[in-house]
Amino acid sequence: MNNFSIAFLLTLFAGLATGIGSVLVLFIKDVKKSFLSISLGFSAGVMIYVSFIEIFFKAQESLVSYLGVRNGKIVTVVSFFLGVLMIGLIDKLVPDIENPHHAHNQNGANNLEQERGVDEDAQLLRMGAFSALAIAIHNFPEGLATFASALKDPSLGIPIAIAIAIHNIPEGISVSVPVYYATKDKKKAFFYSFLSGLSEPIGAFIGYFLLRSFFNDLVFGILFGMVAGIMVFISIDELLPTSRNYGQGHQEIYGFVAGMAVMAVSLLLF
Repeated sequence: MNNFSIAFLLTLFAGLATGIGSVLVLFIKDVKKSFLSISLGFSAGVMIYVSFIEIFFKAQESLVSYLGVRNGKIVTVVSFFLGVLMIGLIDKLVPDIENPHHAHNQNGANNLEQERGVDEDAQLLRMGAFSALAIAIHNFPEGLATFASALKDPSLGIPIAIAIAIHNIPEGISVSVPVYYATKDKKKAFFYSFLSGLSEPIGAFIGYFLLRSFFNDLVFGILFGMVAGIMVFISIDELLPTSRNYGQGHQEIYGFVAGMAVMAVSLLLF
């Protein structure tokens, strides 16, 4: 398989992991919160370590080769913070009440069912629909990040895709729970969750076809710098706080350190 096919399949895998979250809620009665906490911490560890140790320096290497040492380093730093700014603006533009990355009552399906009143079905369905839309908006740049990384270096794209897939699982939960309890329709709940994840491969395709004729060391370097910024922002703004909410004690830290260690070993081996 060529790099394009590998990059697309990895992006598709990462995006459709929202469906896994839906399956966990709808078909498994007891999903341990500690599992979610450790998994999210692990994902954050992978993403932060690979961003600072690998992706940032790959961006700098490409930009230095194209622009020279001083300008290349400057553009790398600017690209990193441009990625942070872009994902931060996207996060800001999604209204708080519908943003699944902000703290809602996500204590699980049983609590939600107990707190739901008879007249709240429409509100729950709206919450699920807007959560799906919000996740789709957030997943769009993630898809481009995964795709670009795998296109440049498939061995780097694999752990990034896995890390993003792990953090997409609770996003699928945040969509499927309110839709299911509003409609009692498992298929509809799964469909909304599944649909929200499709924006990742769509984002990859749109980004690729807009930029493919311009792909060179300059474009790859800027894109990689932005990818590093996006992933660090996602980890700090979304993954670690959510991991702490689900966990007890230092579970999110254990997962975080384990994620960094696994990423470090994989980079040394491959």
